[in-house]
Amino acid sequence: MKTRSLWMICAVALVAAAPLAKAAPAAKSAAMDVESLKKNYQRPAAPQYPKDNAYTADKENLGEALFFDPRLSGSNWISCATCHNPGLSFGDGLAKGIGHGMKTLGRRTPTILNLAWAELLFWDGRADSLEHQALGPIASAGEMNMPLDDMLGKLKNIKGYGPMFEKAYPGKGINKDTIGGAIATFERGIVSGTAPFDKWVKGDKKAISAKAVAGFAHFNGKAKCAQCHSGWAFTDFGFHDIGINDEDEGRFKHLQIDSMKHAFKTPTLRNVTRRGPYMHGGSLSSLEAVVDYYNKGGDADRPASKSEFLKPLKLSVAEKAQLVEFLETLTSADKPVTLPDLPM
Repeated sequence: MKTRSLWMICAVALVAAAPLAKAAPAAKSAAMDVESLKKNYQRPAAPQYPKDNAYTADKENLGEALFFDPRLSGSNWISCATCHNPGLSFGDGLAKGIGHGMKTLGRRTPTILNLAWAELLFWDGRADSLEHQALGPIASAGEMNMPLDDMLGKLKNIKGYGPMFEKAYPGKGINKDTIGGAIATFERGIVSGTAPFDKWVKGDKKAISAKAVAGFAHFNGKAKCAQCHSGWAFTDFGFHDIGINDEDEGRFKHLQIDSMKHAFKTPTLRNVTRRGPYMHGGSLSSLEAVVDYYNKGGDADRPASKSEFLKPLKLSVAEKAQLVEFLETLTSADKPVTLPDLPM
């Protein structure tokens, strides 16, 4: 696993204009600040694939079939796509996920958008690659409830899968590594498309409204959002205690450090309007509620772990509305997903 600071913060500077006698220079200064920030949000050219599981179209096709195949579950009706629904920006629209036996899970289903750039997966970072992450929900008794050895036997009995595995991983056959590798390859290609914000960053001044531009300035400045929601994917991929008042200790379970108590992964804000409800437990129903939550500085006060950025922001009603309007510009009109014909 690559080494990575769990508290990696992409510092984004927004120069506060001092009161001046003339309004025009101040406005010009603010505009220059906004323009200088755009470079921090340039989209990458393409997803990243590891050398030991390099991209091929055959791997992607196999991974897509496995992703949508409910036969990878003990009940034969839950697939990866059941919780990661393309129509819901690869989430499920629920406050908390539903697993095997229709039992409610402990956390909200996270999107799998843009995970090609992530190094630690799940809300608590317990998987260090998409290859490892892909097998976790399948084997979990509470989720897909399919012991991995049983899954191997089932897939080997589906004749159509044999040739697909041979094309994707010649000579390696159907095993845990090739299954995880294929699903991971498919998932790395799930990237949010060009949003109005991206067009604005590229120079289209009419792509987003003046209110959204003001919201972008707040996002990087007064609201402090960019301290964690940084970069083109709007996440530092780190883990933070944001003061949610529940018993879930998050990252601490897997990394016994006090500062990681109640710390959860920073989610991407791409396509955020299509991914409510919000927070790891689905406790906030709207973007307005999320902004209000941060504006008050969170709930639970845990000095040993609560993020230093969680403080009352004193945003006005107008500033909060501008911030929400900016967040709405991060949603892209992505290409519809066509369900694959599954092998028989």
